Amino acid sequence: MALMQINVLPLGTSSPSVGEFVGSIVKHLQREGAVYRLTDMGTEVEGPAAELLALAARLHEIPFTKGCRRVVTQIVIDDRRDKKIGLGDKVASVNQRLAIEAD
Repeated sequence: MALMQINVLPLGTSSPSVGEFVGSIVKHLQREGAVYRLTDMGTEVEGPAAELLALAARLHEIPFTKGCRRVVTQIVIDDRRDKKIGLGDKVASVNQRLAIEAD
């Protein structure tokens, strides 16, 4: 299982707001049944690495369907194969370590 952070950035739009595009991406993730978390700075998705890469390509296309002529997509993939990881596991691990250190 892998984790992906993705930011799809439409360029040259008539407004500095990208909420419309983010909404379209979230709707797409929901239709696909993706396990995802929307954050203030991007979207995190979990799944097999190959599926995440294919998903990133599909998400990259969404702003083009809304008239954008240029899109920059940034992805980071953490593909850990020695144990199963999911959204929130890293944060939980750090919080657990902080609790141990506080004792």
